[in-house]
Amino acid sequence: MPVSVADAYWRTRAGVSAVKGVLAPPLGGHGIAPLPAIADAQADGDAPVRLTRLAAGPAIVDLVRQLWVPRWRLPHGVVVDQGVLEYPSANLVIEADAAGLHGPSLGRGSQRLEGTGWAFGALLQPGIARLLVAEPMRRLTGGSVPIDELRVTDAAALVASVRTSVATGDDMAALTSFEAWISAQGLVVDRDARLVRRVVELAERDRTILRAEDLAAASDLGLRSLQRLVREQLGLTPKWLIRRYRMQEAAALLAGPTPPPLAELAASLGFSDQAHLSREFRTVIGEAPRRYALAAGASR
Repeated sequence: MPVSVADAYWRTRAGVSAVKGVLAPPLGGHGIAPLPAIADAQADGDAPVRLTRLAAGPAIVDLVRQLWVPRWRLPHGVVVDQGVLEYPSANLVIEADAAGLHGPSLGRGSQRLEGTGWAFGALLQPGIARLLVAEPMRRLTGGSVPIDELRVTDAAALVASVRTSVATGDDMAALTSFEAWISAQGLVVDRDARLVRRVVELAERDRTILRAEDLAAASDLGLRSLQRLVREQLGLTPKWLIRRYRMQEAAALLAGPTPPPLAELAASLGFSDQAHLSREFRTVIGEAPRRYALAAGASR
């Protein structure tokens, strides 16, 4: 089934499900320009934005959550400027003029498409970026590291191969090059990497987890051990993980056709009251829940 530009591109980059992560444009803002629908991989070659999703093969599935190749050709003056709440890991992205490892934004992330371009991206599993970055993971939070500063080999050869393949439309060749390259890095998924991946999955899927103490108990860890693990492996905090998924949930429900009353929404997500939800929402997403719901309704 065809999916919208925002749904296809940004949900893939965020690494989130079909109903979470992509944010409505601000009320009165430019938002997403009305563009034709696109379909995965088989999109019309004339569509302004096309997306190919690539599955991680068995050899790299412990390292990579998913891969994606967007291409865009936007009319003059048309800009796609999309807000997103990103997955708590990192994207290794190769573009025509840059290549690097990009970490998640602490708050509302924003990406911009205009003109003509493409990208090849690999969303890494939690705990894998830590194996590639020489400095503490906090450097990656809300930022990026050029690929030639990572603890990897043959980066220039990978970038050249991927650029040639994607530019000529051969996404499978780019995938083959990437899989061979990352397999050759000899990355060892150790106990801590597997444990933090489990922690992220719990925070994402278990809606009874409302506090860092809940996440620690569900992970069979002490609170301090959990905090140290998440900080060292992701550059984040357990509270951030829980907040991220609660905010994704809140934004998705508020953007729906029948937004719930704020008091009801606050209770369902474990907030102490409506005011608590509003404060958290404004801190993370940058505007009040009611205004966000109005903006989502206007864009819809």
